[in-house]
Amino acid sequence: MLKKILALLVLLYAAACFAAIDVNKANAAELDSIKGIGPSLSGKILEERKKGNFKDWKDFIARVKGMGPSNAVKFSAQGLTIDAAAYVTEAAKPAASASKK
Repeated sequence: MLKKILALLVLLYAAACFAAIDVNKANAAELDSIKGIGPSLSGKILEERKKGNFKDWKDFIARVKGMGPSNAVKFSAQGLTIDAAAYVTEAAKPAASASKK
């Protein structure tokens, strides 16, 4: 019985580790739990969030100094979301069609 309880606790802990962290709802400790976000960056995020919630990833990248698309990809892969949405890179632009002769 004890083994079953311990197994259940381990599974719950594992699920909590992989749970999404919404940037508009997270506190400093939750933001710091994302690898690459330290006290400095979480402070910048929280300061910008005081001005209003982030609308989307584009807004987040534009408002938080030091945040770029490469960091957005990395943080999103670790569970950071904005209104439950993960960061999606822009689709590759189609190559210009060859001009006809």
